[in-house]
Amino acid sequence: MSDGVAQIPPTATAESSPDRRPSTPDGGSRPPAASQLASPAYDDEERPARQLTGPVGTGVAVVAFAVALLVLWQVFRPLSQGSQFYLIIFLSGVLPLVFLAYRSGLRLPARTARDVPEGAPATRRPDRPTALDWVLAGLALLVCLYPVLPLAVGDAGGGYDAFLDRQGLLAPVDVLMGALLLVLLVEACRRTTGWILPVVCLLFLAYGYYGGLLPQTWAIAHAGLDFGQIVDALYNSGSGFYGTPLDVAATYIVLFTIYGAVLDLSGAGRFFVDLSVAAFRRSRSAAGRTAVASGFLLGTVSGSGTATAVSVGAVTWPILRRAGYPAEHAGGMLAAAGVGAILSPPTLGAAAFIVAEYLEVSYLTVLGWAVIPTLLYYLGILLAVEIDARRFQVRPVEVAAASAWRLLARFGYHFSSLIVIVVLLAVGVSAIRAVVYATGLAVLLSFLDRRHRLTPRRLATALATGVRGVLPVAAVCAAAGIVTATTTKTGLGAQFASLLVRGAQAVSDNPTVVLALTVLLAAVALSLLGLAVPVTASFIIGWVIIGPALLALGVPAPAAAMFVFYYSVLSEVTPPTALAAVGAAAITGGRTVPTMWQALKYALPAFLAPIAFVLTGPGEYLLGRGAPLDVLWAGLVGCLGVAALAVATGGWLLGVGPAGPVERTLTAVAGLLLLYLHPVSITIGVALVALAVVVALVHRRRTVPAPPAGAPSAVSGGAPAAAVSGGVDVGPVGGAESGPVGGSVEVAPSGGAGAAGAGAGPAGGAGSTAREVGSNLGEETR
Repeated sequence: MSDGVAQIPPTATAESSPDRRPSTPDGGSRPPAASQLASPAYDDEERPARQLTGPVGTGVAVVAFAVALLVLWQVFRPLSQGSQFYLIIFLSGVLPLVFLAYRSGLRLPARTARDVPEGAPATRRPDRPTALDWVLAGLALLVCLYPVLPLAVGDAGGGYDAFLDRQGLLAPVDVLMGALLLVLLVEACRRTTGWILPVVCLLFLAYGYYGGLLPQTWAIAHAGLDFGQIVDALYNSGSGFYGTPLDVAATYIVLFTIYGAVLDLSGAGRFFVDLSVAAFRRSRSAAGRTAVASGFLLGTVSGSGTATAVSVGAVTWPILRRAGYPAEHAGGMLAAAGVGAILSPPTLGAAAFIVAEYLEVSYLTVLGWAVIPTLLYYLGILLAVEIDARRFQVRPVEVAAASAWRLLARFGYHFSSLIVIVVLLAVGVSAIRAVVYATGLAVLLSFLDRRHRLTPRRLATALATGVRGVLPVAAVCAAAGIVTATTTKTGLGAQFASLLVRGAQAVSDNPTVVLALTVLLAAVALSLLGLAVPVTASFIIGWVIIGPALLALGVPAPAAAMFVFYYSVLSEVTPPTALAAVGAAAITGGRTVPTMWQALKYALPAFLAPIAFVLTGPGEYLLGRGAPLDVLWAGLVGCLGVAALAVATGGWLLGVGPAGPVERTLTAVAGLLLLYLHPVSITIGVALVALAVVVALVHRRRTVPAPPAGAPSAVSGGAPAAAVSGGVDVGPVGGAESGPVGGSVEVAPSGGAGAAGAGAGPAGGAGSTAREVGSNLGEETR
């Protein structure tokens, strides 16, 4: 979940990776079936985990189930020894599982033949933990439990109270254990997220140890820390391994991952996708709307951008392809819709809980701040979808599925638990209790569908899956304590903030210009940071390093925190990494880099709205902070600004027609001025939008000839769509396999006619995926 909250469990293996999708007769690759929603091949904060089976898999599941029970117990009966004691026990449970569930990536000697079942193909060889994995898991258990073990080892050990009494004066054994835990956490991060975050952590450690050797005239120089002081700050303080990030992971995030796993096993994820398909099945832009709505709804289960993009793409790409969307544009749309899962209430990304904890506000308050930015984000995507539908003259795709009302009547109860979370938060129930109550409700409601009943065995599986989903986040949050502790001990945050502000002041003395330059530099720094580290770590590092600079310039703390949060999340669609776009491109078969740029185009409003938070006072109105009328006018102006930017990037004025270079330039400038939210800039922006409309109308009258009598208009959407019947193959617009004109494209569900079985286009085999659409009704609605 690198930043997902309630993320889909990391169960993908090399066999389910998009790089190894089964091929089709035409040489294309087959996208995963919709039934694979629970096993996406990508996630934004983790590498694929092992699929453990046999005794090892059972043992890991039992330990994960025990950790889930501990987490639930802590909600209602907190351990009397305090929060840090609980975090020690929690880390003792999850850190060993990381070494068993995630591969080392090292080239070890191949397994002997007796380890492989006779006749089993190479791809089916058992993926078991190695001897090194077991040693590291055992060592992790020892060093994590060491602070609470009642055994005395010379002047060390002696239990939890004695360990706390030695704060600042650690015994040699304490230092050794802390150093071992440091190494193990860095290795756990490497296994789950790759090399970048461990290298960042090591750089901060080197800065803490060698910073005293820097010239004292440098702004970032400090007195220096010895190794014992560093270990003490990490191992025996509230700002190190057991600091706020791990506290949030062990208190909030794990409960939401459990909730997501319960929803997924109860069939909610599948229902959300089917509902989106059914709701928009007749309009010309239905395919794009379906992808966006599916991303939003499935995000309530996943909370993970890349996993959501892949899961939604597995179902909606066949529809998008038959409608005529190019692979790169469809991939960009899927990536942007998936990232919306991390930005959308009520299950924001993991970093949102850290925002609430750092600012000491309720999670409901953070949800309130995210409402208008979320609306602006999806308004931008939907406008881009409508524009692309006209630019590419996409065909209507009629999906032969049950009506949306019928689906809602039968499975609409899946929304109940989401509503309960918001209602309970509104009446003052804590976030952790609210999500537990919502999870209990989801379990009870699962018995309304006999296919997804959460029997005791399946409920235990859901609890264990939820804990497995939090493993990479726990490793990241514990390792992030290295950054926060080093920053706190050395004062790096204040020093870097001062350096950033002085750099802006060197250009101009005007306070507005200084703020604008600081914000621009901060946005660039956060974007670059997000390319290298997961979302959660990106926010933590960005807040402790860049946050103080914004606060020093008078930016309110909520605006500064949400600015850092949004730019941390948007690394998912920022080239050259853009993991959500990479996952979407693997599904659509499109080129990766063009897909990244398309994702960036769809997500553009999300890049500019956070700047509006911090540049002017009215920017806070976009966070819902202000009088209702102020919030209303700021929201409306923001919507107009987003619409102008959509025209600039899409090249089309809805209701008018194509937008030329002049109109696009005018709307681009207008969008920027409108989002500045100053009366003068708003007036100029509205005038520029009006001028762009006038120019487009004049250009249309001069250049667009009247269509012949009776001819359909491609602009107005009157062009009849290509028909697919009885397996007739239909490719993208202009493709060689386009079928006869005369009806809309039909994508039939299981057992239907239409395009079932068709294998057209670059991702052949889509018909088999389309057969999965609408299957939620099953026999109960036939």
